Amino acid sequence: MSSPALDTAVLRTEVRLFRREPGAIFWILLFPTLLLVILGSIPSFREHDDSLGGLRLVDTYVPIAVLLGLILGGVQAMPQTLTGYRERGILRRMSTTPIRPVTLLAAHMVVFAGAALASALLSLLVGRLAFHVRLPEQPFGYVVALVLAVLVALSLGSVISALSRTTKIAGALGSAVLFPMMFCAGLWVPVQAMPHLLARIVGYTPFGAAAQALDQAAAGHWPALTHLGVLAGWTVLLTTVAARRFRWE
Repeated sequence: MSSPALDTAVLRTEVRLFRREPGAIFWILLFPTLLLVILGSIPSFREHDDSLGGLRLVDTYVPIAVLLGLILGGVQAMPQTLTGYRERGILRRMSTTPIRPVTLLAAHMVVFAGAALASALLSLLVGRLAFHVRLPEQPFGYVVALVLAVLVALSLGSVISALSRTTKIAGALGSAVLFPMMFCAGLWVPVQAMPHLLARIVGYTPFGAAAQALDQAAAGHWPALTHLGVLAGWTVLLTTVAARRFRWE
């Protein structure tokens, strides 16, 4: 049995290792906000659009930037890190020490969840300060939707880790999942601008539901229970699959 002090030491070690990964720091923490700044610098993105209910395109891209950090961390970074540990036999060796493999898994989830939340906060602040995007008018509902989005991103990453025997497979599976998830989040076409039928279909995907829940909370409404239920349902389903398929060796 590992002690709380040992669990804390593992977490601190993983935080230090994450800080030494400039690629992960850039793509998770900085890239979503950088993309928001680039798009917000386009004059047409700062003009009000009647088809978006009077919003500007930059307004619709703040929730997308928030979700992008979650997607990149959960789908791309975490699976390759965990699979690399398994591939190099680190998890097998840990099984002979007081450190439980589950402690390492939990530490990774905390690290990537923290990075994703920091990325979300940075996007919100830059959107507000640089482009006068309103802060969420239903902050509690926004936090609930954001936490569920983090959980579903981590559970999806856990499934990819469970199904991947090597880091190359993890990278390939992550890339295969990454682009559909970014589309559903509205990266290429904001959900508000999608045809009604497509928006309804996307709303049943993890990040399509998350995008719509965040939009509703930003506008001052409590996120629809349908969207929150979709996020919770996907989290339970993906976590169950990951738990059944995950192997430490």
